Amino acid sequence: MTAPSLDGRRFRAVADVTGGEVGTGTTFEYHERDGEIWAAYSGGAIRRGHLVGTRDGDRLDFRYSQLNVEGQTANGHCVSVVRVLDDGRLRLEETWQWESQPGSGTSVVEEVVDGT
Repeated sequence: MTAPSLDGRRFRAVADVTGGEVGTGTTFEYHERDGEIWAAYSGGAIRRGHLVGTRDGDRLDFRYSQLNVEGQTANGHCVSVVRVLDDGRLRLEETWQWESQPGSGTSVVEEVVDGT
């Protein structure tokens, strides 16, 4: 069974990301329509970021581009798997790789709802 739509859902990293710039202070606002996904994100070390890509079932495939608080830009590619948590919130388990610099890694972001 495919997880629910990401449209209008907010996510936050569950931990600071080793080798990346996303951290627990970074919030993502996702949108989804007809197999397309996109999001804006900011917070922590990220001044402004955008991602765009596709969704096939519970698999997301997207490119991201961001500006950090030091004024440096970076971009990369990410593949995520959408999971439904026991409390009904969504979790994205991500495998990413920089395209503008060396490095790769994994991260987890979870849906933020009022009170979490």
